[in-house]
Amino acid sequence: MSAARAVTGLALALALPAACGKSEAPPADPAAERAAATKRAEEGPFGTQMKALDKAKNLQSDLNKKAEDNLEKADK
Repeated sequence: MSAARAVTGLALALALPAACGKSEAPPADPAAERAAATKRAEEGPFGTQMKALDKAKNLQSDLNKKAEDNLEKADK
């Protein structure tokens, strides 16, 4: 049994590097690719969700600003 496993393991070890070809080169600029993907998502099927997420982020920052202003007024 052990000899059969050794032969199988050796065959796999020799076959795997031959089966693995060159991988595609990554995009030249990851930041540009991310920006393009975000734009595609906004214009595509996820547009509504992306807009809602942006509104939620803006609302969060607006509420934080108002809360900070109120705390400063309360301290005075």
